[in-house]
Amino acid sequence: MDLTLVALGICSVVALLVLSAFFSSAETAIFSLPVAWVDDQARTGQRRATTLKHLRDDPHRLLVTLLVGNNLVNVAISSIVTVLLVEYLSAGIAVTVATLLVAGVILVFGEIVPKSYGLGNAEGWSLRVAVPVSLVERALSPLVGLFDALTRWLAARLGGTVDIEAPYVE
Repeated sequence: MDLTLVALGICSVVALLVLSAFFSSAETAIFSLPVAWVDDQARTGQRRATTLKHLRDDPHRLLVTLLVGNNLVNVAISSIVTVLLVEYLSAGIAVTVATLLVAGVILVFGEIVPKSYGLGNAEGWSLRVAVPVSLVERALSPLVGLFDALTRWLAARLGGTVDIEAPYVE
């Protein structure tokens, strides 16, 4: 494999890992805030605060947005690492190594550390990420709409609640 492609692959993985961290930290930050705090911030009229309130007004759609974005980037990371490794290892070993390596890296740098950061900096971080999350929601709206409707439909059919997030946002 051309060294330029390897470098491009590694740079892509790093960029995608940053996005994974973004989605994870945003999820924890936004959902850890009391609704009253979000409402108070929105009353200031500040764009970021009103965007945050708009996102929190539909917590299911917000969660779907964040999960769709995070899963897309995490699957892309795994795919890229597998393609890079298959050039140097047999296919079976490359898939195994990629799975273990990517799972560990994503757990630490895409989930645990970002969620800790989001929780520890919830108020400021939620305001900073509100507009970008809103843009992601719009960019991914066909997928978000599909998974939003599908999960609400499935929850209703399986006897669950369609507002599964309600206990966490009140």
